[in-house]
Amino acid sequence: MIGIIGAGAFGTALAVALGTGGRQVRLWARDAAQVQAMQESRRNDGVLPGVLLPENVSIHAEIADVCGGQALLLAVPMQSLGALLDQWPQIDARQPLVACCKGVDLSSLRGPVALIEERRAGATAAILTGPSFAADIAKGLPTALTLATTGDGAALQDLLSTQTLRLYRTNDVRGAELGGALKNVIAIAAGTVIGAGLGDSARAALMTRGYAEMVRLAEALGARAETLAGLSGFGDLVLTCTSSQSRNFRFGHALGRGEAFDATITVEGVATARAVMRLAEGMGVDMPVTAMVDALASGRIALNDAIGQLMRRPLKQE
Repeated sequence: MIGIIGAGAFGTALAVALGTGGRQVRLWARDAAQVQAMQESRRNDGVLPGVLLPENVSIHAEIADVCGGQALLLAVPMQSLGALLDQWPQIDARQPLVACCKGVDLSSLRGPVALIEERRAGATAAILTGPSFAADIAKGLPTALTLATTGDGAALQDLLSTQTLRLYRTNDVRGAELGGALKNVIAIAAGTVIGAGLGDSARAALMTRGYAEMVRLAEALGARAETLAGLSGFGDLVLTCTSSQSRNFRFGHALGRGEAFDATITVEGVATARAVMRLAEGMGVDMPVTAMVDALASGRIALNDAIGQLMRRPLKQE
């Protein structure tokens, strides 16, 4: 049995993919009314309209019901992960704990795996990350992801792979965490460029320079550059900087157009930009794109001023 905590779009999509792949899946949702509705309709139309849950996926209101299996996937937003682990002691080290979120925790400046290891001593902690939209996974479209864990990871890789979900594993946990976190920041910047009408050439330049600072910070924190060149870094960056399915891209697009954005939608890149700037400044790592995203998202700078500051930076070798 595979347990999944979090019946948002990504948690539900993973339940569909794993259930379709023949796994027994138990999915937990916080809201009892949502649980009942999903049990009756076999759908989660609020986040994945029209997608049916396989019969071997059960929906639960009690968190203990989904714990203790072969693996437990934690499909909650990054800024909620610490609170989840603090609130529910039933989430323990009996099974591997796999984070399915991207970002840096604002209070501790830790990534998902480090946060799990801090709260659950002795647990096998991992992160599942990479270029993926929930709708694509739920439809059974081919998707490749990175599974990063400090252990061997082969058994977990086999357990979570299906005919439509292909996992590659790595032991560079820090690199996989940072790739998934930092690309959200650059996606906001890319959306801002397009929303402001600055064109595809500017977006390509922004993505390239953004990727350079992703690698710069990752290496400073002990990650491997080749990890950032893989699915969890470059692959995810391309996806989220070029598609309106990305919430971070849509947020940036609204920012570029000077429009309000739906406050009920989680945009991980905003908090990540703030947390990453605290990390980067403490280490003396130059991250101009991230700095501008943080300043724009917090309203500390106007868009034209941000563009001007980036374009007026000293000329240098690439």
